Amino acid sequence: MKAVKLARLLWALALAVAAVSFGGIYPAYGQARARSESRRPDPAAHHIRPSLSRPAVSPYQGCRNYGKSIAVFGGSLSVRPESDAAKQIWADLLGAEVTTYGVGGAGFALSKGYSLQRQVDTAGVHDVYVLWASTNDFTGGKECGSWRDYTELDGYDASRLDTQCGGINYCIRKLREKNPDAEIYFFTSLRFFSRDSGYNPFSEDANKTGRTFAQYVQAQIECCRYHAVPVLDQFSLQGVDISNYEAFYQKDKLHMTAEGYRRIGPLQAAFLAGGK
Repeated sequence: MKAVKLARLLWALALAVAAVSFGGIYPAYGQARARSESRRPDPAAHHIRPSLSRPAVSPYQGCRNYGKSIAVFGGSLSVRPESDAAKQIWADLLGAEVTTYGVGGAGFALSKGYSLQRQVDTAGVHDVYVLWASTNDFTGGKECGSWRDYTELDGYDASRLDTQCGGINYCIRKLREKNPDAEIYFFTSLRFFSRDSGYNPFSEDANKTGRTFAQYVQAQIECCRYHAVPVLDQFSLQGVDISNYEAFYQKDKLHMTAEGYRRIGPLQAAFLAGGK
């Protein structure tokens, strides 16, 4: 892991130099950078326990992950207040405590906000880890990469940590080092409706790297297949399309309302019960 630590150090140094250089010339850049760095995981503020009003009997009692501690990593879709509507469903149905390390603006790529790689690095030990993919790597124009990125197949090439796939592979490897007995589950990106590619799996609407959103989602699934990590394909199973999204999304067409989270929460809980 020495090469990884060196790459991270060099990356942090490059960002610091950029912030100083551009922050003086372009004050808006410096302010934006400061806002980004102020966003950090706050697990104490995002901790959910089973409610007093939970069902007396859960259909998931006796399942593999009933009564376990669950940690969540992701971007804003994993940590906004509205997301608590889904996580409370998990807690109540699974008798679980749910702690969220997610940070708004984060992606899997190392330089995309307070990335999931950084979140995983700082996380505690839990029974279940959930990697919740955001839209940020795609919309931010970070390279999608390949399921081979940052694996033994490329010698754990640290230069691939700034791709979506390299970040996913790093997170899985790091979590297995942190707790070899833990279950790791993956939620693919949800749909968004501000552009055709965000919800249409057959769209040719690509980002600046030339890849469509559906290709980013497919790459997420391929990384998990390589590592034998169970996947909840939210993009395909969400039950929301262009005809009904307004009932479940905010006006920005990206973030869901609490009702949107209540819609998908039971599906997530069923998946988390045993990874199926």
